Amino acid sequence: MTIEILKSMARNGQIFTFEQLHQKTGIQKNVLSVMLSRWEDRGFVERIERGKYLIIPLEGEKGRYTLHEFVIASHLVKPSAMAYWSALHYHGLTEQIPMTVFVQTTARKKRSQLEVFGVNYRIVRVKPEKFFGLKKEWIEETPITITDREKTIIDCLDRPGYAGGIVEVAKALGDTSLDRESLSQYARRIGNDAVIRRLGYLGERAGISLDLPPPASRNYPLLDPVMPHQGEIDPGWRLVINTEVPDRGNPG
Repeated sequence: MTIEILKSMARNGQIFTFEQLHQKTGIQKNVLSVMLSRWEDRGFVERIERGKYLIIPLEGEKGRYTLHEFVIASHLVKPSAMAYWSALHYHGLTEQIPMTVFVQTTARKKRSQLEVFGVNYRIVRVKPEKFFGLKKEWIEETPITITDREKTIIDCLDRPGYAGGIVEVAKALGDTSLDRESLSQYARRIGNDAVIRRLGYLGERAGISLDLPPPASRNYPLLDPVMPHQGEIDPGWRLVINTEVPDRGNPG
């Protein structure tokens, strides 16, 4: 009976919820709780978080078998998109390997930081109007949503602390395959004037011509919010340049 139930659940993916199992089997919830506990003990399933379980294949071994971290991340919160440093690395825009999987969502999540099977996950909630620039990728036969290359850059400018710092974003901007029009449009759409300023400044340093409006206010945000709050002033973009970034040429 156990194998038949798990095979049936696995047709919809290796991860299932307690409620999905209850709806599928019609078994009383108190009985299901006991069943799941026994399945865990026997190595048939492993709990991801409360109410969510990973099916261990017959040839697998509990404690050693797992899915790609993006597949697991997509089940931690709905809707979800792999973003920030994780997307930067996925798109080949950084050589640095993030130690945390960053997941963007518009939903509330009680815990913003989780550890699942030894992997750290950071759930970043954003306003619905910031949840755009998404694309679908397939990983281990599972559809995964991830921010596209240009939106990844803009998100990292919005929250540099989730990208390894502004220097990593500056390096990523050196990728000639980035679409300049999309970068400009996304920067306007994100609703953060500091993003436009950071992109404008870094674009000039990288020799990229972008269609961006001038600063909308007289304040001076930091180029990199995670660095010390002191540095020279860039009068054109009204930024406090509190970290050094590479200069890659003249605008073109």
